[in-house]
Amino acid sequence: MTDTSEHSRAEALPTPPPQCPASKLGLGPGPDGRTRLYGPEAEKDPYGLYERLREEHGPVAPVLLHGDLPAWLVLGYRETLDVTRTPSRFSRDSRLWADMREGRVPVDHPLTPVTTWQPICTFADGEQHERWRGAVNDSIARFDKRGIRRHVAECANQLVDRFCTTGQADLVSQFAEHLPMMAMTQLLGMPEEYSPQLVNAARDMLRGTETAVASNEFLQETLRKLVARKHAQPGADFTTWLLEHPSGLSDDEVQQHLRLVLIAAFESTANVIANTLKMVLTDVRFRASLAGGHMTLPDAVEQVLWDEPPFITILGRWAAQDTELGGQQIKAGDALVLGLAAANVDKAIRPDLDAPIHGNRSHLAFSGGAHECPGQDVGRAIAGTGIDALLLRLPDLNLACEEYELTYRSTMMTRHLSELPVKFKAHQPHLSELTACESTSAQSGAPVQSAASPATPDREPEATRSTWWRSLRKWLRRH
Repeated sequence: MTDTSEHSRAEALPTPPPQCPASKLGLGPGPDGRTRLYGPEAEKDPYGLYERLREEHGPVAPVLLHGDLPAWLVLGYRETLDVTRTPSRFSRDSRLWADMREGRVPVDHPLTPVTTWQPICTFADGEQHERWRGAVNDSIARFDKRGIRRHVAECANQLVDRFCTTGQADLVSQFAEHLPMMAMTQLLGMPEEYSPQLVNAARDMLRGTETAVASNEFLQETLRKLVARKHAQPGADFTTWLLEHPSGLSDDEVQQHLRLVLIAAFESTANVIANTLKMVLTDVRFRASLAGGHMTLPDAVEQVLWDEPPFITILGRWAAQDTELGGQQIKAGDALVLGLAAANVDKAIRPDLDAPIHGNRSHLAFSGGAHECPGQDVGRAIAGTGIDALLLRLPDLNLACEEYELTYRSTMMTRHLSELPVKFKAHQPHLSELTACESTSAQSGAPVQSAASPATPDREPEATRSTWWRSLRKWLRRH
């Protein structure tokens, strides 16, 4: 996969900044009676905050972003769809943001990495969006889904090998957070050694901490070096395909789209893995439904995406004109925050939140409209294959604490499990034949065919042939 020089480059990368505590701001009521979406009070119980805001203001509520910048939080399902489907009223172009135009958003603002305009599809509408989004869609479509699953199974087994001798693990820090980044570094064509550093930087940036800007710079520098290397050493990977796309993307455009795909895929997939594993380990109704054949594993993942979307909000719409939404008067240049988690539990579409939603993908976990996440099926493949491989390796997996002891870390945009401690019978590592072959290829510098090259007719490993349903049935029989 890599050669000695690539290993050296990986080691030479700057170390991402250390994570810092969340800002101590955000206590008490804000100016004009608006509610802060940041700070300890808001992050302690975001779901409860959304419902209080819904009860007080309806489907659209006045809120404050970091630094007490005013914005609107869209809580209603139909209102969220309205915003995502009408770019003429609600644009993705952050240059429309009045507070930014008028100099009230400093360069070191915690939200700068996700609000500063960049040459990528998520900040554009119309023809420019179609050009950039077309390059991303076409490049994603070139992935061999069977090869992705094979590679993810190998990565999952490598992660399990690191802790299987201990009989205990934290499935968040030792599995869910690392598997997506291991998979994405391979798909983007970068050395696997980048993975741990990128996990730390991505988490820090998404939390909107005081070091978020520095973490973003670390990511940008890493991807800048990757683009330069792929010009000299093209391969069967996402970076090369973007560079070669007929739309003629510039190096900067390629770099920014790599950052977009890497961050979105990492955060969303890590949270889906962690939340689905928590559901498997703790939800009696879920296990009963699986055992009785009333729910399949893909159904379970969609249920998780309804109830605990990987991004609880997205800051990314700005009013292009004076307009009305959900009974609120929105001014041109106002910022809007899409409350994905709140919209998914809107009683207008889900009057009974305890009722299972089998096979229904109309949730807003991946946003909606023209900007709906293009890589969501790749994320589902990574999550599904990884969970499948984990359960096959550790069929006696059990939660190592009481469910009520599980805690979450929240920011304005994300909410994820702090830990998911488990216990199981300890056993020796067992690398599959394919994993061993991959290690040999990495040492020799030979390309790995499994992740991005055309599927080969050779027999797939057991972890890839097995379905989620078979894995969960085996696991359930032991519980």
